[in-house]
Amino acid sequence: MSEKPGRIMAGEMAEQPAVLRRILQEGAPRIREVATAIAARSPRFVLLTARGTSDNAALYAKYLLEIQLGLPCGLTSMSTTTAYGARPDLTDVLVITVSQSGGSPDLVASTKAAREGGAITLAVTNNPDSPLAAVSEFHIDILAGPEKALPATKTYTASLLALYLFVEGLRGGDGAAAKVLPDLASQVLSRQDEVRQLASRYRFAERMVITSRGYGYPTAKEAALKLMETSYIPALSYSGADLLHGPLAMVDNISPVIAVVTGGKGGEALQPVLDRLRGRGADLVVVGPAPQVEAASAGFVLPTDGVAEELQPILEILPLQLLAYEVTIARGQDPDAPRALAKVTETR
Repeated sequence: MSEKPGRIMAGEMAEQPAVLRRILQEGAPRIREVATAIAARSPRFVLLTARGTSDNAALYAKYLLEIQLGLPCGLTSMSTTTAYGARPDLTDVLVITVSQSGGSPDLVASTKAAREGGAITLAVTNNPDSPLAAVSEFHIDILAGPEKALPATKTYTASLLALYLFVEGLRGGDGAAAKVLPDLASQVLSRQDEVRQLASRYRFAERMVITSRGYGYPTAKEAALKLMETSYIPALSYSGADLLHGPLAMVDNISPVIAVVTGGKGGEALQPVLDRLRGRGADLVVVGPAPQVEAASAGFVLPTDGVAEELQPILEILPLQLLAYEVTIARGQDPDAPRALAKVTETR
């Protein structure tokens, strides 16, 4: 008898509360040590390097660093180094490379070139023995344990928490606000039946739009990626501000739209977008606080009361991971093994 489709992905999603707890209990001291050493070097700005799911985690770090520390950040274009041979002067620049495997040649080559160019290099990976960790000056292990399903789930939330604790360490914080996450993550994941009901709306969807602002924007991008790579539904992710600059025209009363509404300034900035979507009669589903969900066609209420805005993305992605899983199962596909994908993508 063949294995149940999605068994591996389901198991790895369920591990996330334990992974978050492990990082807080076992990983935090090392993360704080790395942050203290880098803070002493006073980097003048930050470059973030990543691909795929890790790129969405890097975008989250960009929001953290710019908002919490006022450090200007950019997302690197690796081909400038790997394909064109550019060698910029990166003296006193912090280059953070995020990669679950730490094995992609372009990530390794660009990080090596950055270090040779004078950068302070930090690798954030799930593999301390990886080539990326070897070429970086500093390394943070996200402690997620082996991840076998092709769609990354637990390594994404582990990367977010590790990056949050790192930024907290840079600013001299203790990261205590994150201690609520493991229990809240367990609560969210226990509500899979609610997500299964939502999934029925998207079984025959030909296209989806996912939008957010602020800290929630990386969540929208990651949710779109999960839906595309598991169910093969074209899922388009937009910042709410960008959605109003043209793409809104494609939204109509049969177009499913998922809005990730983070409690705080990001959610407030998204309000005009939600009003416009309702005005166009969109099938609007909200993931966020209860009042926002109640004003939508449907949604998933997140337990975010008292949770700092910058930590909410670690909870926001959980029902959306479940949604990608449930939609894929409903469409008769196996989320463990999406077609044409490999666990380690070796780009150059």
